[in-house]
Amino acid sequence: MKMSQLLGMRFKETPADCQTANHILMIRGGYIKQVSSGVFSLFMPMRRVTKKVEAIIRDEMDKLDGQEVLFPVVMPATLWQESGRYDSIGSEMARFTDRSGAKNVLGMTHEEAAVHLARDVATSYQNYPFMIYQIQTKFRDEPRCRGGLVRVREFTMKDAYSFHTSQEDLQAYYDKCLDAYNRIFARAGVPEVVAVKSDSGMMGGSVSHEFMLLTAIGEDSIVLCDDCGYRANMEAAECIVENETVEEAPLTKFETPGVKTIEDLCQFAHIKPTQTAKAVVYQKNQDDSYVVIFVRGDLEVNVTKLRNYLGCEVHPAQDIPAESGLVPGSIGAIGLPEHVTVVVDRSLEGCNMLYCGANEDGYHYSGLSLKRDLKDVTFVDVAKAYTGGICPACGKPHLTISRGIEVGNIFQLGTKYTKAMNMQYLDEKGALKHPIMGCYGIGVGRLAASVCEAHHDDYGPIWPMSIAPWQVELCALNASKGDVQAVADELYRQLTAAGVEVLYDDRAVSAGSMFSDADLLGCPLRLVVSPKTCGRNAVEFADRTKTFRTDLVYGENRDFTEAVEAVKAEIAKQLAALGC
Repeated sequence: MKMSQLLGMRFKETPADCQTANHILMIRGGYIKQVSSGVFSLFMPMRRVTKKVEAIIRDEMDKLDGQEVLFPVVMPATLWQESGRYDSIGSEMARFTDRSGAKNVLGMTHEEAAVHLARDVATSYQNYPFMIYQIQTKFRDEPRCRGGLVRVREFTMKDAYSFHTSQEDLQAYYDKCLDAYNRIFARAGVPEVVAVKSDSGMMGGSVSHEFMLLTAIGEDSIVLCDDCGYRANMEAAECIVENETVEEAPLTKFETPGVKTIEDLCQFAHIKPTQTAKAVVYQKNQDDSYVVIFVRGDLEVNVTKLRNYLGCEVHPAQDIPAESGLVPGSIGAIGLPEHVTVVVDRSLEGCNMLYCGANEDGYHYSGLSLKRDLKDVTFVDVAKAYTGGICPACGKPHLTISRGIEVGNIFQLGTKYTKAMNMQYLDEKGALKHPIMGCYGIGVGRLAASVCEAHHDDYGPIWPMSIAPWQVELCALNASKGDVQAVADELYRQLTAAGVEVLYDDRAVSAGSMFSDADLLGCPLRLVVSPKTCGRNAVEFADRTKTFRTDLVYGENRDFTEAVEAVKAEIAKQLAALGC
């Protein structure tokens, strides 16, 4: 490809409304163009990157005996009604009615389509196990698009679905997919991606992992233990605390004028937040009924854990009216209305000298002992893990919190979809059974953007050889002088004939502009032809990071055989280092 023909612009200025490195560099480098919020067109360099990402994914899926299929983008609502998700998924799913009045959805995930495809043909145990996968466009009406291709509404995703006749078989295949995912990320140039335990969310199932690139710009909070290697998404991380049990005291109401928050209470009573039972109020989406969560005063409620415990969606309560029977600023565990659902976090277990609201404006209690003062109290884990918290795996208080970008996920779905959609097979004894499913996803564009986020400098992306838009950039400086043009043209011809991917900058621009654009395009290797190099019958050879720089001498009649072999050897070396 010649730069003079390459569509797109490269520039120095930081674009407006771009805050992450990958977004800035992809706009500046002429990789993407925004069409609307969270919707982008890809220029040729980015499309070459994503095609290479897709090729790596396909290779690993095929090694797992995956069968590539293609599901529709538009699906009838009836499929999602079969699974029960049409009404349970919120506004992030795009719905529309066609001209005949039929309801349809834009695919945001394809579990329903996978079951629909397989259920009429996988009717015997002899058909199992199998895995089908696709690389397809999806759409989710994301409320907070950001970071270029990191958080978008329209995106390309690989999703795979495996079907099994036993949990043991699913587990074995799940482990193989986990290993394959680690290979995919290593081959794509981000071996630092880590697998963390996660919440299954709308996907359902009981076991799931997310693959996270740890970076400060990530939207997800990751709980880590450096001692034992425990890793979990904040949504799924267990919160463990140690509480000191002291001698009980009588439950005592005392006046607290103007005290509305835990901070106010601590200052007023000269106590620590760990000595308080903080009340946090949510409402169930289905009926707006109130849920009051009591958690140790220094902790926060994990909404995902709360939702999973209640089995329904919730939202924070605002502007709580007097008729609710709740007294904002003084809500306590004693004397709550019967219609209120009460949840007590495990962080309060063992506490017997707590301060809390008295459900009366301007009053609080001291000496609260939950087991003594509440009937049949059940402690559940609904709090967020925190820095310095106790690791659920090794028991040491060494938890840390990092940020991460989710680049992939895998789930054990069980029979959630096959039961709901009546997919059955005959087992060896002639009995009808529902197959067990697993699903496995990778966002193609997000992965590419994450590689850029992880590997760049002030001048542009540093693409790994495996997914770089081109392997080599050839720069012809002052092409009109001497033999520069002829030498560069012949080198381009011989490299291309040898199967090397070359971007040839044949433009009549300054050396500064040429090198600046080369940095933005981030090709791993660079060849420079100039009047100086031609004077010594050589081509300057360097890598993107300036780790090495050397001359490749060419022979008579512009014979670049040895130079081409040296370039190919360096390409092979870099690919091998990536496991490709």
